[in-house]
Amino acid sequence: MLILHISMITSEHSPTIENVVASTGVDRELNLEAVAEDLDGTDYDQERFPGAVYRTQNPKSAALIFRSGKIVCTGAKSTDDVYESLNIVFDELRGLGIDVPSNPEITIQNIVSSGDLGSAVNLNAIAIGFGLENIEYEPEQFPGLVYRMDDPNVVTLIFGSGKVVVTGAKEPADAGRALDVISSRLDELGLLD
Repeated sequence: MLILHISMITSEHSPTIENVVASTGVDRELNLEAVAEDLDGTDYDQERFPGAVYRTQNPKSAALIFRSGKIVCTGAKSTDDVYESLNIVFDELRGLGIDVPSNPEITIQNIVSSGDLGSAVNLNAIAIGFGLENIEYEPEQFPGLVYRMDDPNVVTLIFGSGKVVVTGAKEPADAGRALDVISSRLDELGLLD
């Protein structure tokens, strides 16, 4: 995991993207039994999950293909990987004779990233300093502090070790912006070593 010295975040020191989730569709119902039978590497067990799961290896991701024609891509490590993975899925479906639109709309739903503040932090002091209206912190229930941000519109999990998880981002830069905001607030409050 990349260690970030948050007070000096630059484009060189950015959070690590852990997962990108995107959605798309092929504008038609699909026979998942036939897709699973004809598309090598596809898992489909409607008793366990309502969609077929097709995994790409390069780039590595999983496409969840639903009967409605909706497709969710998960497990990608970048937005470029999402587009590349889904284009592989579209080409494979076309190879099965399925009429897939030439450029299906792809929507990034969630980017999960991780980073590090560079030092341990006092979560009780952060909860008080940041104000309780955007904070959830119940250490008996969960070891991290949940900080809901408006700009950027993300949810962060801050841990006492200084590790941070940013979720709900729509753009890769959102996580870096979130860490900048957290770092600035911690510096203003004197809570970052």
